Amino acid sequence: MEDILVLFIPIVAVGGFFAWMIALSPVGKAYAERLKRGSAAGETTEEHAELVESVEQLRRELGELAERMDFAERLLSKQSEVKR
Repeated sequence: MEDILVLFIPIVAVGGFFAWMIALSPVGKAYAERLKRGSAAGETTEEHAELVESVEQLRRELGELAERMDFAERLLSKQSEVKR
């Protein structure tokens, strides 16, 4: 049990150090500012709706591409069967 504790001490120390450095960096400050604003801003729900719409559009396009690929594969397989 003590061996495991001795192993975790440096891991926690190094992890804490890096977390502290990230918190002091511009990225950490921007993340903290975003957390402070929270979801109270109206932009976040608009952004969320925009992202949902974008994902739905991508799904539709991906479905169309899958249908086109299936069609092309069927044509290629028919051509190879005719050649045999």
